Amino acid sequence: MDFGINLATSADSWKVVKRAEELGYARAWFYDTQLLNADVFVGMAAAAVHTSKIRLGTGVLIPSNRIAPVAASALASLNALAPGRIDFGISTGFTARRTMGLRPVKLDDMKEYIRIVQGLLAGEMLEWSFEGKRRKIRFLSPELGVVNMKDPIPLHISALGPRGRALTAQLRAGWINATGNMHHATGSVEAMQAAWRAAGVDPATQTASAFAGGCVLANGEAFDSPRAKAQTGPHATITLHNLVEVEEFGNMGRALPPALMPLLERYRAIYETYAPADARYLENHRGHLMVLRPEEHDVCTADLIRMVTFTAPKPELQERLRTLRAAGYTHFSIHIRHGHPEMLEEWAEVFAGV
Repeated sequence: MDFGINLATSADSWKVVKRAEELGYARAWFYDTQLLNADVFVGMAAAAVHTSKIRLGTGVLIPSNRIAPVAASALASLNALAPGRIDFGISTGFTARRTMGLRPVKLDDMKEYIRIVQGLLAGEMLEWSFEGKRRKIRFLSPELGVVNMKDPIPLHISALGPRGRALTAQLRAGWINATGNMHHATGSVEAMQAAWRAAGVDPATQTASAFAGGCVLANGEAFDSPRAKAQTGPHATITLHNLVEVEEFGNMGRALPPALMPLLERYRAIYETYAPADARYLENHRGHLMVLRPEEHDVCTADLIRMVTFTAPKPELQERLRTLRAAGYTHFSIHIRHGHPEMLEEWAEVFAGV
């Protein structure tokens, strides 16, 4: 199992990625959330020209954020800057859709989007439907060398449910699982392995990635210490961000243990104060996965952090990672919190002992 980082993209994310490469991290994944983060391809391009070994991936690209031919061009452009180091991660969308008050992209639409992007990157001429018309498209002048279509760009799909896992297996793609606890993580990888086998794919040939948030606690440090809250609180509260909007936008699979359900009701009372009343999602996702908002501190409890994130002392985290590796994960990526680059060194020490 190798290790990576996920980032809420900023224009200067390359500084964190460069240090991650120096510390031996294998991959850096960049979020694709317009109106909250910097543009994913801007951040990745800067990282591409400042690094030489670490893999760079969209973690994850959202189909509705740009049309498929533009995404293919962007990926091929990155591949020219960092040949053979680019990964195409994709999902139906969570924050990037909710920032605009939208439900996830339909799975069939994502499948078609992947077909177009991968076909174009393979140099094919395809038929593509857009604005009510079906037209042939292809890269027009790949021989000029302004993009790189020669080095492969592996596909990784973030799939939390059975239909998504089935599509991942059908497309022989790598798999990304956003997880927060061991029971969910091990159960999910078992289900993904079964989906691969059902599709005639050997799980040992595929990349299985766990994306997580967390904090490496010092000896005796509380789960809700100021440092732990700053590093992992924004990850813990996304469970509340999701569940408070289930009726409007659907559930992204982030469950809350029954004992913590009172926290959801406390957060719901906060959510109902957000304005405008017809677009409360705007405040709900402000600073999402980046900072803990002032009104969230009281609901970001030690129990919430402990149960839905990878927060623990170093020896316990190392044991969890060994368990994940034995369960079938080949890659573990930790979120490096915006403004907290010191997490790179802290987690590098954890990974060194696994």
